[in-house]
Amino acid sequence: MTTAFVPPAGKDILGHPRGLWYLVFAEAWERFSYYGMQALLVLYLTQYLLLPGHVHAVAGFEQFKGAVAAAYGWLSQTFGLGDGSNELATPIATAAAITGVYSAGVYATPMIGGWIADRFLGRTLTVALGALFMVAGHFLMAFDVAFVAAIACLFIGVGLFKGNIASQVGELYGPDDLRRTTAYQTFLLGVQIAVIVAPIVTGFLGEKIAWHYGFGAAGVGMAVALVVYLSGRKYLPPEAPRGRAAAGIKKDKLTGRDWATMAVLIAMLPILAATAIGNQEIFNAYLLWGEENYNLVFFGETMPTSWLISLDAIISTITVGGALFFWTWWAKHWKEPDEIIKLAIGAVIAAGAPMLLALASANAAATGEKVSLIWGIGFHVINDIGFAMIFPVGLALFSRAAPRQVGGLFIGIYYLHLFICNLATGKVAGMIETMDGFSFWAMHAAVIAGGAVALVVFAVLFNKLLAPKATGAAPAVATAPA
Repeated sequence: MTTAFVPPAGKDILGHPRGLWYLVFAEAWERFSYYGMQALLVLYLTQYLLLPGHVHAVAGFEQFKGAVAAAYGWLSQTFGLGDGSNELATPIATAAAITGVYSAGVYATPMIGGWIADRFLGRTLTVALGALFMVAGHFLMAFDVAFVAAIACLFIGVGLFKGNIASQVGELYGPDDLRRTTAYQTFLLGVQIAVIVAPIVTGFLGEKIAWHYGFGAAGVGMAVALVVYLSGRKYLPPEAPRGRAAAGIKKDKLTGRDWATMAVLIAMLPILAATAIGNQEIFNAYLLWGEENYNLVFFGETMPTSWLISLDAIISTITVGGALFFWTWWAKHWKEPDEIIKLAIGAVIAAGAPMLLALASANAAATGEKVSLIWGIGFHVINDIGFAMIFPVGLALFSRAAPRQVGGLFIGIYYLHLFICNLATGKVAGMIETMDGFSFWAMHAAVIAGGAVALVVFAVLFNKLLAPKATGAAPAVATAPA
């Protein structure tokens, strides 16, 4: 029998347990540190660390670069993107690949962190250890020699921290507590605020003063997250059974239909990755292209390139609400399309975003002038509308269609499409120095449009299998890409 967590004596805050607010603020500061780091990484690599006089001081860099090159060489040969013999031949290709690997790992390692928490350490200790690793990683970025060690610490830290703190939000509430949805919305609001603020702070410090000041600010943010989290330990839910105790919990067996459904959902991951490539490129090649092509001078001052991420986050906050309003309005007048058709519609819209950059590149090449940021705003608006109609709908599909016995697992599996996508951007982003702007962004538009076509095919072939089943089981709680 499942019982609700009973927190220590004390009034709720705004109708929610006090533990929620500790988790919200801890996650917001952690995301401040993460996005602050990600906003700087590819620019820091191309403008500083990979330049002569710096890169040779990094301990273990050649071995690290060799491992990344080998991975991308294998991908190139496997998927026909080249013979893999000239991987990471230039600083831009190297920076793009490292950024891609870092961004990809963020969506794969949380599954390992969840397993460690469930089987061995429990969520509270695992989250605290993850925060410590991330604090160490951010501060190590202040030293050229420690770059590889810093990336390793951040990999480990995000894996231990990310999924486990989100799970603790749900564990604050009983299975029938309707406040759970509002709690996750509040949790994600904190994340969204951090995404907006972080690049502004770390971008200004990193690009205008010194790179290490930007990374230092990210480290301070992570340290604050750790202090906030540990301060609220007594308000957090108790640990769930793990190890042998968890093994004794009886679970229903999976049916043949369940296995077929899981196979289809897993097969969709590469397609979903294709639809997300324009959005995920924002942290990689888009910053390099924007630095080179946008006119970022306003009132005599040059805007830090990393602020483009804050611009995207502001627009994204609006478009997510807009997409929710649109489908609510549509449902009042007409029948809503199936989830896969919604995904296909979102992908068609998202394909228009890189196509707009392709046209901007062609116009710049013809006129010889810098690209106005008006084109950039158009790109972000179209991209964010498309992504708002893809990501949450995909989460809803996976959380609803996956067998309830493995609902939580399939939320983690859903995130793997972003792992695949970011790994791909690490390869594709490097092509920006060998392709003209029109061809580079038109290629992205074609990949996304291809994903839309594949989604329609899936809708035709597997609609009955993925259709809602008449059951009273509640779907797994889904969270956005924090």
